[in-house]
Amino acid sequence: MAEMTREAMDYDVVIVGAGPAGLSAAIRLKQLDADINVVVLEKGSEVGAHILSGAVLDPCGLDALIPDWKAKGAPLNTPVTSDNFYMMGEAGQIRIPNIAMPPLMNNHGNYIVSMGNVCRWMAEQAEEMGVEIFPGMACSELVYGENGEVSGVVAGEFGKNADGTPGDSYEPGMVLNGKYVFLSEGVRGSLSKEVIAKFDLAKDSQPQKYGLGMKEIWEIDPAKHRIGTVTHTMGWPLGGNAGGGSFIYHLENNQVYVGFVVHLNYKNPYLFPYMEFQRFKHHPMVAELLKGGKRVAYGARAITEGGYQSIPKTAFPGGALLGCSAGMVNVPRIKGNHNAMLSGKAAAEAAFTAITDGRSGDTLDDYDSEVHAGPIGKDLKQVRNVKPLWSKFGLIASLAVGGFDMWTNNLFGFSLLGTLKHGKNDADATEEASKHKVIDYPKPDGKLSFDRLTNVSFSMTNHEESQPAHLHLKDPSIPMSVNMPKYAEPAQRYCPAGVYEVVDDKFVINFQNCVHCKTCDIKDPSQNINWTVPQGGDGPNYPNM
Repeated sequence: MAEMTREAMDYDVVIVGAGPAGLSAAIRLKQLDADINVVVLEKGSEVGAHILSGAVLDPCGLDALIPDWKAKGAPLNTPVTSDNFYMMGEAGQIRIPNIAMPPLMNNHGNYIVSMGNVCRWMAEQAEEMGVEIFPGMACSELVYGENGEVSGVVAGEFGKNADGTPGDSYEPGMVLNGKYVFLSEGVRGSLSKEVIAKFDLAKDSQPQKYGLGMKEIWEIDPAKHRIGTVTHTMGWPLGGNAGGGSFIYHLENNQVYVGFVVHLNYKNPYLFPYMEFQRFKHHPMVAELLKGGKRVAYGARAITEGGYQSIPKTAFPGGALLGCSAGMVNVPRIKGNHNAMLSGKAAAEAAFTAITDGRSGDTLDDYDSEVHAGPIGKDLKQVRNVKPLWSKFGLIASLAVGGFDMWTNNLFGFSLLGTLKHGKNDADATEEASKHKVIDYPKPDGKLSFDRLTNVSFSMTNHEESQPAHLHLKDPSIPMSVNMPKYAEPAQRYCPAGVYEVVDDKFVINFQNCVHCKTCDIKDPSQNINWTVPQGGDGPNYPNM
């Protein structure tokens, strides 16, 4: 493509992603200085359109950012009233007493929320303070300054043909320059991947680990609805095939969130995470709850699970990684939104100090120190061994030894185990198909369980079909020449949206189905798939996730 001229706009801070981390940073910057120029760029069609989370929210992040959030009408309407934890078998379940769980696992004081709606509310607060928020603006490139620092982003490029050439209605996008650029893209963002590699930010950390989270919203029989009830399960149907578990949260309006997480370090390439989720709903306890109800929404998203030891350096020349771009989920608590908010607040404070001192484009080391030594680091450090224990020794050992480790961290502030390592990344954990048996999954019944494409229609996903595919194969021959004979091409199964198919011995990419979960970028055993952003506004349109 010939050299093009793009319009440019200058800001003090450019923020990529209107999730809880990015919006918290924007709000905090304006709290510190009403005259600071802040822009938030969101690839979704509106704020919240691409937000998917459980979610039981620990309000500590919101308390620190907006102490009077209740008076300002934050949509935290359902306090947790009951907390249940079950070990599942195929025909029944055993409840684990709450008293056996470390105090950090207690959900008292937390709220069942739609994080999409929380982010919509946060965006309103930010805009009232003067933050500019542009939805439908995918950030496709980073811009670098003369010293190699990140100095801005390219956003709003539209109208390319399928082959990547400019179409008749092509718009080249704009350059948005900032003294600092915050990347709050969520899990496995394309720009975050680039800066982590360019500045070798992960050189002193363990490989990041991931899970695939899938979620449905159900409207159920009012007689079965127990508002404020939180239920987590482990065990069946995954068994020894994979780590993971479920969540069932009763929110207002007779709705429940039904979610299922599969850890992506599973070995068997025949494992089908989506079908494990569908099978889970046929457990007697779950089926009885959902019987007579209807599913009203579906979505999926990868989750960072590496924890404390997998966080890369979070500051780089010209910017910072916020929230799940760095990986701040507390795995046993299944919570990361509070840490995302705290990271946004901390990054804003570091950038404000730097800008006030006349600096720009340097590395915000104060922010990185605060992430590791402040509330985020303390939250993650006390649970740091749960994930590696689970990966190496399985569910029962992780419950017993991991539970003991959390208790010692909680009571005494140290671990007898030190800090365990994760070992392989999730792609390398995949073993050859010859070592495993095909898993026979029941056919969805259309009442409790559904096929993938039907469920994807409940994510309101849409992509302009004439644009280039945003899922890039580094080598187009790999799926059929390597992944098929060696791994039975697991992309057919690990994608929760049916993007990848093998048809007549050809590898087909249905990018229009993509719900932006990034699982393919993580789990492909040949690491041959690169997820990038489609044009702005495309993708899922989650209403209340």
